[in-house]
Amino acid sequence: MQKQFAHTTLELIQGDITKAEVDAIVNAANEKLIGGGGVDGAIRRAGGDEVVKECNEIRARQGGCPTGTAVITTGGNLSAQHIIHTVGPIWQGGNAGEAALLASCYKESLQLAIENEVKSIAFPSISTGVYGYPTEKAATVALETIRGLAESNRTMPGLIQFVLFDDATFNCYSEALTAL
Repeated sequence: MQKQFAHTTLELIQGDITKAEVDAIVNAANEKLIGGGGVDGAIRRAGGDEVVKECNEIRARQGGCPTGTAVITTGGNLSAQHIIHTVGPIWQGGNAGEAALLASCYKESLQLAIENEVKSIAFPSISTGVYGYPTEKAATVALETIRGLAESNRTMPGLIQFVLFDDATFNCYSEALTAL
């Protein structure tokens, strides 16, 4: 499924983000930039030692990556040249600024993409795994944020993919994209 926003094509794909054929993939990381489970663990395993080394250097230099921000590393062994690591919010019921923090993850990630001349980027569903953000709500925040950025910024990557792991997540994003 795809939709055009200004000069950006947004695609929804069901699959494995570590196999995405894009310039950069986004990792749903944790604040310490140390390997976790889910998407983070899969990306780190596929990216290899160089990704871990660069995350360790970032952690030593700045202490990690606060929620709502992003950092960039090499793609290591992935076909993507870069991994943009962002830390989504932990769901606390929706009244603790979670939507603004989640939107910031997409804004910060795309800003790094622009600064690094990334033409294509793939996102997972940030914060919807162990961080417990309801997928329907996360999909709406993600897609509305990207639409707003694409319509107001001509330097956005030409291709933005959401690579979604399972049927339920794909369906939530498809419904949210249809509703835009």
